[in-house]
Order: sequence, then C-alpha cells, then structure tokens
Amino acid sequence: MIRVLVAEDQTLLRAALCEILGRDPEIEVVAECPDGATVLAAARASRPDVAVLDIEMPDVDGLEAAALLAENLPDVRVLVLTVFGRPGYLRRAVDHGVLGFVLKDTPPTELIAAIKETAAGRRVVDPALAVSALERGRSPLTAREREVLSLSRTVATTAELSGQLHLSEGSVRNVLSTAIQKLHAHGRAQAALIAEENGWL
Repeated sequence: MIRVLVAEDQTLLRAALCEILGRDPEIEVVAECPDGATVLAAARASRPDVAVLDIEMPDVDGLEAAALLAENLPDVRVLVLTVFGRPGYLRRAVDHGVLGFVLKDTPPTELIAAIKETAAGRRVVDPALAVSALERGRSPLTAREREVLSLSRTVATTAELSGQLHLSEGSVRNVLSTAIQKLHAHGRAQAALIAEENGWL
C-alpha cells in the first residue's frame, strides 16, 4: 500500500484528487493539507510514502514545502502538480529533490501511474515540459536577483524595496539593472514578467 499526502489549496480540487486516488486499491490517502505551511507537520504525523504537492499555494508554495520535506523527512518522495508548464519550475523542483512533475490536466490514470513510479523512486516528468526545460536552460538569475525581482512585482519604488530588503538604494538599483540585462528586458516590470513566465521566481 502506498501512503499518500495531498496538499492543494483549492478545497474542491483537493477533495477530487483524494477521491480519485482513494479508488486505487494500492493507494491510501493518509493526509490532506490545505496549504504548504501544514505539509511538514502533517507528514511527520502521517508518514506518507509520497507527498503530492500543488506548486501554486499561498505563503509556502509546493517547492518550498518539498524543500522542507527533503531536509526533514528525506524518505518522503515528492510529486508536484501544476497548471503551469514552466520550465523553471521543473528545474527548481529537481533542485529540491522532487521526483515527479506532472501537469494538472494529466488524466487520472496517468497521475496514479506517476505516483506509483514516484513511490518506487523513479523520476516522472511530463515529456513536453522536460524538452522545454532543456531548450530554455537554467535560470540566469542569482538568488538575490530573484528575490529583488519577485518583490518588485508588488513594491513600487526603489526606496521601498531598499527598506524591505535592508539594502542600500544603490545596491537595489544595481541588482535590478543586472537582472534586466540578463533577461534582455526593457525594465524591471518586463524582467519580472519574463522570469515569472519561465518559472524562475
């Protein structure tokens, strides 16, 4: 029996996933999480073999939750689900030790097969996404550049960015300028959009 934890912030979708997985005689859903912040505690309590994590969750997203599991419960294998086929997500997922990466429009039979492959320790990746990730390569951004670009989507001025990041305004401008150049963008808004579309933020 494969013990599975499901983390999905949309209640209806989470219930549907659990129902679909529960129909398979080889799978038992042992925990349900409404967000990424509760994944580690739920996994500690239920000891799943596989954690099925949505990437797009508020506060702690699926990739952050996967990193927490890898650090604290390395025996739990992770399969992530996403609506977005962004190559950067795949790269980051692999960096966090994720074995499975499946799009949400995957048929239920293929999702169940992917969970079984993940439980067996084998990597499962949507083929089209794997090709796209290889074509686009790794993110050219440093961790600091990602942080500044990500925050710049919601913070209007350089002074505000400086205050929130505890950096000088000059440092913030330099980081943004470098990120903009690397992404061949015309400004920070376009740079953030390019990075987001590639799953690099």
